[in-house]
Amino acid sequence: MSDDTDPRLPGVPRPPRGPQAPADTPPRYETANRTQIELTPTDLEALLPLGHVARLVWRFVEGLDLSAFYAPIRAREGGPGRPAIDPKILIALWLYATIDGVGSAREVDRLCYCHDAYRWLRGGVSVNYHTLSDFRVDHHAALDDLLTQSIAILRHRGVVTLARVAQDGTRVRASAGVGSFRREGTLRECLKEAEKLVARTQRQGDGGLTRTEAAQARAAADRLARVEDALAELPAVAAAKARTARKRKGREPKEARVSTTDPEARVMKMADGGYRPAYNVQFATDHDSDVIVGVAVTNASDQHELVPMLTQVETRVGRPDTLLVDGGYVGHAAIDEATARGVTFVAPVPRRRGADDPVPVQPTDSSAVVAWRARMQTEEAKQQYRYRGAIAERINADARTHRTLGQILVRGLVNVQACVLWVALAHNLRQAMALVPH
Repeated sequence: MSDDTDPRLPGVPRPPRGPQAPADTPPRYETANRTQIELTPTDLEALLPLGHVARLVWRFVEGLDLSAFYAPIRAREGGPGRPAIDPKILIALWLYATIDGVGSAREVDRLCYCHDAYRWLRGGVSVNYHTLSDFRVDHHAALDDLLTQSIAILRHRGVVTLARVAQDGTRVRASAGVGSFRREGTLRECLKEAEKLVARTQRQGDGGLTRTEAAQARAAADRLARVEDALAELPAVAAAKARTARKRKGREPKEARVSTTDPEARVMKMADGGYRPAYNVQFATDHDSDVIVGVAVTNASDQHELVPMLTQVETRVGRPDTLLVDGGYVGHAAIDEATARGVTFVAPVPRRRGADDPVPVQPTDSSAVVAWRARMQTEEAKQQYRYRGAIAERINADARTHRTLGQILVRGLVNVQACVLWVALAHNLRQAMALVPH
């Protein structure tokens, strides 16, 4: 075969060759260019396999009554206004993010455009971190109702039995620094400085504000409001310190201090023995299903949280048969109230100082307290109390380690409770996925 014939096509002349480049010139080739923008067609429905957690989250959300989330939407059919984002999308995104351990609105925003599960849940609707952040804390009452719905669904299916309910609290790090706590004199000085700053920004605004100046004005007004809130919280903190000093006879109460960053946060003793600004998050958990049936957030100790939680559980789902708590909840008034409601109270009896035996019956003990002391000496009650740690403390550890409660990223009791409600909803959703056939 001649050199002028193409070996792939016998009998067909080879096309003429162009001029050859000199051998010593650099080679020419295509290389990667990762700065260019590509428009890649995507089938969102094909991104996730059947049975993916995001699909189960969406199915769960579709089964809820979300009328309380749709009612505030101002854009209506036939009227003006830009359409709002479907609340189902935002609810599903936050539930999936909480299950995924993501608690930052900015991080959820980023994942919505680079993670297949979040992209599938978003479904092509544009979201941003401002919308996500506001939605997370703006619907406290509606979120509380969703938690009740999730419990009622599982109660109707026989998953939640309320045979034994364990209550426990966990200290969650607040979004405030230890250095932000100020005494009254310092707060008064901060108030004067904040008022001067607000007045100065208002004078600057007489001729119109640039975007930067408007941001500075908002920051000044926010600073003033937080200092005023801190001063308003000061009497409550002072009263709490006075009560503590009265219990510890002979000690003078320490001067009250309040944070200018988060006035409702309190310095608490944490699990590692250190003291940091925190909130006390309370969960009540059904033993048979591991479903959270009650949620509360406080900036005080566990001492007075039993009766309010018992009332909440009864309102949401019904009266528990047995309530398991640790020694921090023991109080004669709480025992009397629980017994009057027909609830069996299981908690350790305090021991006498310097001895291993429990405190004996006192002349002032009510019949309910006497019965509790006797009950806790039985092997059955001791065995029941052993269940408490496996229920309550495991739920608390999971919430802190895996469900965004390592450190709370919002401020104020109401906003913190909204975030804790998301955690409880996500936890109950996980339990529903594990216990109920898909």
